Amino acid sequence: MPSIRNYALAAGLLLAGVSFAQAQEMKAEVLHWWTSGGESAAVKVFADKFKAAGGEWIDTAIAIGENARAAGINRIVGGNPPTMMQFNTGKQFDEIVANGFVRQLDDVAAAGKWQEILPPAIVDMITRDGHIYAVPVNIHGENWLWYNTKVFADAGLQPPKTFAELVSLGPKLKDAGVIPLALGGQPWQERLTFGAVLLSDGGPELYRKVLADKDLDAVKSPEFHKVAETFAGMRALVDQGSPGRNWNDATGMLITGKAAMQVMGDWAKGEFIAAGQTAGKEYGCVVLGDAGGYIMGGDVFVFPNVEDEGQKAAQLKLADLLLAPETQIDFNMKKGSVPVRLDVDVAKMDSCAQEGMASLRDPKKQIESINMLASPDLAGALEDVVTEFWNTPDMPVDTFVENYMAALEAAG
Repeated sequence: MPSIRNYALAAGLLLAGVSFAQAQEMKAEVLHWWTSGGESAAVKVFADKFKAAGGEWIDTAIAIGENARAAGINRIVGGNPPTMMQFNTGKQFDEIVANGFVRQLDDVAAAGKWQEILPPAIVDMITRDGHIYAVPVNIHGENWLWYNTKVFADAGLQPPKTFAELVSLGPKLKDAGVIPLALGGQPWQERLTFGAVLLSDGGPELYRKVLADKDLDAVKSPEFHKVAETFAGMRALVDQGSPGRNWNDATGMLITGKAAMQVMGDWAKGEFIAAGQTAGKEYGCVVLGDAGGYIMGGDVFVFPNVEDEGQKAAQLKLADLLLAPETQIDFNMKKGSVPVRLDVDVAKMDSCAQEGMASLRDPKKQIESINMLASPDLAGALEDVVTEFWNTPDMPVDTFVENYMAALEAAG
């Protein structure tokens, strides 16, 4: 995220006296990074519902989250903000809130009883200094293992239950003529995969000690060392085309049967859905390990301060519309995620979504993603350490541990 600390504070919040009736034209330019097939189908749900409510949706999609966020922040600082802008659930929008660039949503949240219908961790992630500044739209489980059911059946194998089993399946799947693990070799994907192993093999306590508490003793522990060894063992499961591959292209390898498995958030399910496949039939899903924790990621939208009355009205309408029960179901069925509201009926959603929702209703299984626990700077530093380790096969695990500790120490 580009720093905006040196810019002057924006004008005060522009909240007073806005009503839908006063706005002659309810316009919304929405900046987001949803560009894959499944993502585009999902965001169209929001657009269609907003249009049905009488609004004009102006879609500004910029591929890759980092690029979209940078473009949006530059526009906000430059005085030409979009009406609504996407961030991941977590700390990514701290600076624009601190600098007064974003509209408070306390009244909308109170009217919608957000404190009652959202998981406490999500409420915490949209609140700054006692005020709410973002609308959460989903919860993504980041630590799913997806697999092609036919590939496993043809090879006479059962899907793994642990990451150790996943590694051991590699040679057998290679003998069957398929790539064991489809991985998009991009830093964020490698970091996500490491996080899944950390929770599965290390458990929730180690996971939080490392990422939330920055506990150096936890990083030096045998348990963390074992996590790193398992992660390193997964290198042999990917193909030579992995580096630089987009996540949805990796999912496509499962869809076509070229690969057996993928560790990816449940946005991958949107690609299966767009390809006409059904959970439990062509593909399966499982969270590996005994912990059963659901690493919660997700997406939120913030509303920059704007001058136009139509945009102000659109912001209020969108803040209400995005969390409406029907919108939550329709959007998340396309996106692959689960509703952020815990009070909606998910009976018509697929088996993976129902399993995810059941986990989320158990507070013990609500595990925060790195974006919720660490600043963008720390998350980026740890990502760099993980991706260097993944792409340096001869790096000893002890060196990786030292580098990881150095990144935590540098963050203070």
